[in-house]
Amino acid sequence: MTDLSHIRNFSIVAHIDHGKSTLADRLIQLTGTVAERDMSAQLLDAMDIERERGITIKANTVRIEYQALNGEQYTLNLIDTPGHVDFAYEVSRSMRAVEGSLLVVDSTQGVEAQTLANVYQAIDAGHEIVPVLNKIDLPASEPEQVCAQIEDVIGIDASDAIMVSAKTGIGIPDVLEAIVHRLPAPKGDRDAPLKAMLVDSYYDAYLGVVVLVRIVDGVLKKGDRIRMINTKATYPVDRIGVFRPQMEMIDELGPGEIGFLTASIKQVADTAVGDTITHEKRPCAKPLPGFAPSQPVVFCGLFPVDNAEFEDLRDAISKLRLNDASFSTEMETSAALGFGFRCGFLGLLHLEVIRDRLEREYDIDLITTAPSVIYQVHMRDGSILEMHNPADMPDPTHIDHIEEPRIKATIMVPDEYLGDVLKLCQDRRGVQMDLTYAGSRAMVVYDLPLNEVVFDFYDRLKSVTKGYASFDYQMHGYREDALVKMQILVNDEPVDALSTMVHRDRADARGRGMVEKLKELIPQHMFKIPIQAAIGGRIIARETISALRKDVTAKCYGGDATRKRKLLDKQKAGKKKMRQFGKVEIPQQAFINALKLDS
Repeated sequence: MTDLSHIRNFSIVAHIDHGKSTLADRLIQLTGTVAERDMSAQLLDAMDIERERGITIKANTVRIEYQALNGEQYTLNLIDTPGHVDFAYEVSRSMRAVEGSLLVVDSTQGVEAQTLANVYQAIDAGHEIVPVLNKIDLPASEPEQVCAQIEDVIGIDASDAIMVSAKTGIGIPDVLEAIVHRLPAPKGDRDAPLKAMLVDSYYDAYLGVVVLVRIVDGVLKKGDRIRMINTKATYPVDRIGVFRPQMEMIDELGPGEIGFLTASIKQVADTAVGDTITHEKRPCAKPLPGFAPSQPVVFCGLFPVDNAEFEDLRDAISKLRLNDASFSTEMETSAALGFGFRCGFLGLLHLEVIRDRLEREYDIDLITTAPSVIYQVHMRDGSILEMHNPADMPDPTHIDHIEEPRIKATIMVPDEYLGDVLKLCQDRRGVQMDLTYAGSRAMVVYDLPLNEVVFDFYDRLKSVTKGYASFDYQMHGYREDALVKMQILVNDEPVDALSTMVHRDRADARGRGMVEKLKELIPQHMFKIPIQAAIGGRIIARETISALRKDVTAKCYGGDATRKRKLLDKQKAGKKKMRQFGKVEIPQQAFINALKLDS
């Protein structure tokens, strides 16, 4: 049983690549939590895709035992959080389970957009924040300027920020001492009825659902019967344990502690994140406030390249959903692509991660349709429809107007690239809301349509600023605009997967770009193929792929010209018939590349 005053719960927050996971590695290594021979870089990033991309996707926890310089023994519960805007939801719920945060800032880069977003979440959760300046071993490190920037931009005192190099281990003992002396201990009553917060859950093939919990009051023991207040389900507890990153079984969890339980729960959907867990016989009086559920913002269709693999795809998606309840799916069919699923994601990176995992872990070749957002279609009869897929758009004569989702984007950029960033945002129909300076860097706030951002905004932003800009966004409501549905017709057949919603003023340029790109991507067939972009019944752009031709007159030497004419006419008739019945094969790569349109 650990004394409450000797427990510290904290998370590590930072922008992407500022060194959160490396700092976690050093803390684990210095306290001897993991034997030297078992240490590896980014120890807490267990998924292959996290290691390959060098990013954190899931928030991970670990319990560390630390003996402070004053000789006292402390238990530290660390949560390593993601830095990407798509996984901000993981960050927000991790914040509620802990009392303090280490704010890691790269001393060569300074405060970035995501640093701001994550630190504000920590401040909202009422955290004590300890600033840590990382990468001080690099020649480009500027600790004094970055401290001033933290005070100017975020508004927290950075006079006693800790200087570290997570890679080489400089300053790590100071971080451990600061955690013990500067972060608050948790509060809780051991004798009160059990009140525990469900922080996260994932599926394990051997144990069923593993539930990560933070005990607020009371004690949770092996063999207890627990009740989930939200779902009203009851379960007997099979195992209780903590992560040191490997699972270690213990007999009980007391107030202020973070650990896991298994209780023969069959699916992750039964464990609502943010739910309150209590004893069945002696429930707590009032549940914890919980979290708002995550809202998908980007939708796209996933179809198997080979229709025979549809059942495999269905199994793979249901297994992935066991571990990631933040993406939603529903069945859909398409004339061009057959059976598939319409899936909702938290952002484009989330979409890529799920797609990569499906292709890699379950060995399925996928076609991904154009990402789209949720539009609100206001009908003439006063009803409002939510449209996830442009192919589902109702008859335009019944529509009064269409509203699209907007975001509030915060972009931090060095002064010399500011002009390029403003031009990019204007080109994407953005409205400037604010422009301030922090040292030599500008912070621009724009109101942008989400539709323009999901395509390739982030890539374009990185390329016009040579990688120096950082970008963060929040949803900002809906607004009416002149939107139309643009269809692509290949050989007079509409291709559902390439339907997109575009702004009326941009439709001609977008349509022309799309058909020109498709002309390069679709291989030649034995008959000519027209590719058209259309809005309603009006064709706005067209390209034609010429037919492959065999030289049928090669064997005619001399003689009458009508002999050659007859063979050519016969070929022409054959091509006409072919075009009527021929099926145009559009390669998978063509779908993906056609949608990556540079503006």
